[in-house]
Amino acid sequence: MSAPLIIAVPAKGRLQENAEAFFARSGLNLVKPRGARDYRGAVAGLDGVEVAYLSASEITAQLGAGAVHLGVTGEDLVREQMPDADERVVLIEGLGFGFANVVVAVPQAWIDVRTMADIDDVATAFRHHHGRKMRVATKYINLTRDFFSTHGVIDYRIVESAGATEGAPAAGTAELIVDITTTGTTLAANALKIVDDGVILRSQANLVAARKAEWTSEQRDLARVILDRITAQARAKAFREVRARFAACDGKLVEEAKQKYGVETPFGGPTSSGMLTLHCPPAQVYALTSFMRERGAEAVSVAELGYVFSKDNPLYAKLESKLPAA
Repeated sequence: MSAPLIIAVPAKGRLQENAEAFFARSGLNLVKPRGARDYRGAVAGLDGVEVAYLSASEITAQLGAGAVHLGVTGEDLVREQMPDADERVVLIEGLGFGFANVVVAVPQAWIDVRTMADIDDVATAFRHHHGRKMRVATKYINLTRDFFSTHGVIDYRIVESAGATEGAPAAGTAELIVDITTTGTTLAANALKIVDDGVILRSQANLVAARKAEWTSEQRDLARVILDRITAQARAKAFREVRARFAACDGKLVEEAKQKYGVETPFGGPTSSGMLTLHCPPAQVYALTSFMRERGAEAVSVAELGYVFSKDNPLYAKLESKLPAA
């Protein structure tokens, strides 16, 4: 048997639930045939795929090493753990969960500090006054160094955080922090504020592919199937199917509907019997149905779509463009 295509997903918590729900929406149900506590699984009905349950940090490391083919992990971990991320992995698609920002935060008492340029001024003054560099507590060492360098801030030193980073300034172990936040409430509770231009990265969970993994023709075919299903579900979510029968319908009406309501014509124009099928963004459905009735539609039906498969597979094309020729 050829080696399996390996997909790494988070091993526990909300990230695991969200990852499994994401795949399930595309008809890719992750299962554990040997029991819920097993750290290896499969995709129901899709032979040749193995699911590895790991921590988000382990997933990132395994992707970087090419030990797994696909993985679900945060972009913040990818960018932090892999300075050469674009050479090692492909960020295929944001998954719509796990949102968080990596930010620079300073004490609220620093009322005159609003930008990274202000931090540069404070850092220089701090070194002259205290005879040492200002301390930045963080778990994101590489992201911090790159971001501070981009803004010309050099008078600082990093204190690697092993616990609750947001508590470092109050504890006296650092003057400011770089940390991850979703709402900012924890920062505010610790009397910290995000500087105006201090968002280093807007992160979310991503489907990531390892460029360094061994990609056989069988593994590429399996990846194509998986990404085809994901693409089809995303297309379906973006549209509603609108069907109508007209006594008379021409290309001019269809073009007007495209321009006004952003519709697509998956099966071409109206049939000889006057039936027309359109795919319409959900927010434009009522306006489109009104337009069609005003133009003579006898009846209009609207339905949700499960999947919309098309000839193009942009997610797989993105992956294939970054892999060596088979």
